Amino acid sequence: MNFSEEFELLLRARYPLIYIPTLEEERLEAAIAQSAKQQGNRAVYTWDFVDGYQGNPNDVGFGKRNPLQALELVEKLPASAAAVFILRDFHRFLEDVSIARKLRNLARTLKSQPKNIVLVSPQVTIPDELGEVLTILDFPLPTGSEIQVEIERLIGALGQNLEPRVMDDLVRSCQGLSLERIRRVLARAIATHAQVRPEDVDLILEEKRQTIRQTQILDFYPTSANISDIGGLDNLKDWLLRRGGAFSEKARQYGLPHPRGLLLVGIQGTGKSLTAKAIAHHWHLPLLRLDVGRLFAGLVGESESRTRQMIQLAEALAPCILWIDEIDKAFSGIDGRGDAGTSGRVFGTFITWLAEKTSPVFVVATANNIQSLPPEMLRKGRFDEIFFVGLPTQEERKAIFDVHLSRLRPHTLKQFDLDRLAYETPDFSGAEIEQTIIEAMHIGFSQNRDFNTDDVLEAASQIIPLARTAQEQIHFLQEWAASGKARMASRQGRLSDRLQQ
Repeated sequence: MNFSEEFELLLRARYPLIYIPTLEEERLEAAIAQSAKQQGNRAVYTWDFVDGYQGNPNDVGFGKRNPLQALELVEKLPASAAAVFILRDFHRFLEDVSIARKLRNLARTLKSQPKNIVLVSPQVTIPDELGEVLTILDFPLPTGSEIQVEIERLIGALGQNLEPRVMDDLVRSCQGLSLERIRRVLARAIATHAQVRPEDVDLILEEKRQTIRQTQILDFYPTSANISDIGGLDNLKDWLLRRGGAFSEKARQYGLPHPRGLLLVGIQGTGKSLTAKAIAHHWHLPLLRLDVGRLFAGLVGESESRTRQMIQLAEALAPCILWIDEIDKAFSGIDGRGDAGTSGRVFGTFITWLAEKTSPVFVVATANNIQSLPPEMLRKGRFDEIFFVGLPTQEERKAIFDVHLSRLRPHTLKQFDLDRLAYETPDFSGAEIEQTIIEAMHIGFSQNRDFNTDDVLEAASQIIPLARTAQEQIHFLQEWAASGKARMASRQGRLSDRLQQ
């Protein structure tokens, strides 16, 4: 049931007091006016504290700076007059005893009259004494269809046509923004180059970044990482590329559900975090990073409230990528924590949402220690897939060296012996390979020359890879993956590469 259907049902059922939290006053009032017209052409009266009632010539300015008088107009109209009263920002007056008492009296009176009072507020603030008489109705952000209509209206005024693929990208990127923000960011694009272009997706993502700057729970991560920046992990990359269009309207018409997410388990420094960034960039979706530690607050009940706020914010900005780095550290040993069960309740809320969510929030969780994860996290249905990201094979190490050296020395890349570098760095992770190249650059720079293959090999000889200092943990991870509990991220499916040496 969409908003209009639910609102019209409340009108017919004579719900006297309806509370709608939203920042989109203009769009909400248009929707209410449309519903009022459908319900026997009901009159609509709109009030705010500064200007009083507006719209109806007989009542212009009535109740100006007087919220109690604004409620009195409801009683002045004949009992048989069908009407909807929209009261803006009325949450600020609900703590006043006279306002609260008047609303409770009206709630009894209006049960037998075709009148409804709609309180519009940017947030939910309801005193206990009004909890029983107020009905909260959510007003969702614009749907994909509404966004497309608005974009078509704007570009139609320019005489411009967009390819279906470009339109689909723009619509998907705009989801999670209010209609006013969408108009603003597209107006900025039009003012910049007199048309709407595919590149304007980046402007839209920046607008989403502005939205989440207001919260202390999620961070917006701008990223320019590409799938091609990931060396190796061919199975994982193929899996991701197949789902590149899964958030489109075409996928919905085909019957595909939104992808749920994936869990990346493996050794530190093997590219798990880079993968999350590359997914967001390749799919043109905003990347939100959750620091689970921020969910836990000192006040009783606040941690659970922050968890719900995080979920609401992520869903409001959907479609998006929600990146949870090192989730194993956040929820390890939750049964033994002395926090009166707060950790368990936060975890329960989170995994329930993972299992039941229908919104296009793609969750990418990374973990280094599978033993620390609660068994519920690994159950089927939480994620679409669990991938094991192991140490790169020799061929993958060559690809990783190629990625980094192509970025740092594109003009002299052919002078590096990539095969030798890959052969001489067994057990090195991607992060350790990157650090080796940086160390080689220091060697060359200190001698006032460019670095070369020998410098990289010298730097590699000075690094002891994690695979040798944490052999026991890595062997456990490899055996766990080999038992079939996770899908291999690398196509060249060797679990160890000279690890025994």
